[in-house]
Amino acid sequence: MSTYIIGITGASGAIYGVKLTSYLSGKGHKIYLSISKEGLSIIADEIGIDWHGNELEVNKKIKEYFKIPENAVQYFAEDNFYSPIASGSVKAEAMIIVPCSMKTLSAVANGFSSNLIERAADVTLKEKRMLVVVPRETPLNSLHLENMLKLSMMGAHIIPPSPAFYNQPKTIDDMVDFIIGRILDSLKIENNLYKRWGQ
Repeated sequence: MSTYIIGITGASGAIYGVKLTSYLSGKGHKIYLSISKEGLSIIADEIGIDWHGNELEVNKKIKEYFKIPENAVQYFAEDNFYSPIASGSVKAEAMIIVPCSMKTLSAVANGFSSNLIERAADVTLKEKRMLVVVPRETPLNSLHLENMLKLSMMGAHIIPPSPAFYNQPKTIDDMVDFIIGRILDSLKIENNLYKRWGQ
């Protein structure tokens, strides 16, 4: 199985990051997870999950929530620059920032690493590994668009969480699963989370 880095930042749409972590770890992949301080607050506000605490406490809460094996998901606090994902010597197939705030987008696009998520993304780019960014903002101003273009030109996959309606979603979960499915498609991971066009 592969190793993936997931960063959850302080933008609305925390459910995308949580469900992606659940799906990948449930399929046997190893996950290195970092959540910004703002991301932890959004998870509490939008999903009702309290993952606040020190790194050890958050790791315990995450393992209990996902009901996963001991090392399936390893959480690192945003200020832990001694974690494995701060170095390019630790291999991962890809990194996904989901959701990605405009602050994080700007930092990554301009090489400014003020926290572990931004540093891990910088490492991912410098090592020429896949970076998937799920930007959560609307409307977008010119700076947002310029930063997305910068990252796209560096090889990042930009996947705005824009749900489709051709598959006639019935629930919020259906709409979320469509985006998770598109992220998995970009990672070349087989999935049947959504109905594909014409099928």
